[in-house]
Amino acid sequence: MTDTLDKTAAAPRDSSRAPGRRTRSGPSPLRSILKHALLILGALVMLYPVLWMVVSSLRPNDVIFRDPSLVLNDLQTGNYAEGWNAFADPFSVYLVNSSIVVLGAILGNLISCSMAAYAFARLEFTGKRWWFAIMLLTIMLPIHVIIVPQYVLFSQFGWVNTFLPLIVPKLLATDAFFIFLMVQFIRGIPVELDEAARIDGAGHPRIFAQVILPLMVPALATTAIFTFIWTWNDFFSQLIYLTDPDLYTVPLALRGFVDAQAGTNWGAAFAMSVVSLLPIFLVFLFGQKFLLRGIATTGGK
Repeated sequence: MTDTLDKTAAAPRDSSRAPGRRTRSGPSPLRSILKHALLILGALVMLYPVLWMVVSSLRPNDVIFRDPSLVLNDLQTGNYAEGWNAFADPFSVYLVNSSIVVLGAILGNLISCSMAAYAFARLEFTGKRWWFAIMLLTIMLPIHVIIVPQYVLFSQFGWVNTFLPLIVPKLLATDAFFIFLMVQFIRGIPVELDEAARIDGAGHPRIFAQVILPLMVPALATTAIFTFIWTWNDFFSQLIYLTDPDLYTVPLALRGFVDAQAGTNWGAAFAMSVVSLLPIFLVFLFGQKFLLRGIATTGGK
């Protein structure tokens, strides 16, 4: 009897059964099911236009606007061939033109914006705060305010109807948003790393190239992804500066499918729209990790 009492006293008490302590129950299965159902329904509502465009690219023209469903009754794969060869040049020419503009814009923003951000974050010069404030104010300027003086300037340079007006400004750090994003990121890098490199005899160019840039990969990737998406989808600037059909980019080529005087081949237009969306989808898919890291590490500083 004594041994039994000793074992009972030595046994650990179950804290979950202690008086006055309530156990925290997890979310009910019904609430979890409803939450996921609402999320799936919201996702389908947002994706429906894209899915409908993909399905419509595989339908005959006379069925596209009569059937809003996502069910294919008649597969029309010829829309892609018609859209690819709808103009004097194949659609690959416009894809290459857009790629040239996008790559130039990405390189320009990565080089110029990173250098400007390093200057604002690490260097000390007269009027630094005022110049930084002026740089931030340029974010609020719409493109329609500056497009006329820019066009006059580039016209005097003889750059109209070339890719230069779409690429050269990126080399001059004109995208203040990316400068601000990189400044916030650089401010989160310990200054002790710069001081250690300076003790070893490194100057600002070497510190920037060998210390700061390798640590800025998330911010640089975010800049590259946003620049790709915005430049690839840009229609207004490319419409202003490009007038030669051989220099048309993808947005301008897609506009060519819509004709107010003749019948529009909507099947071919939707087919090439799907083709134009594939690069954006792939870039976002493979760069999503860097995009989230870049935004997360700069938004809270």
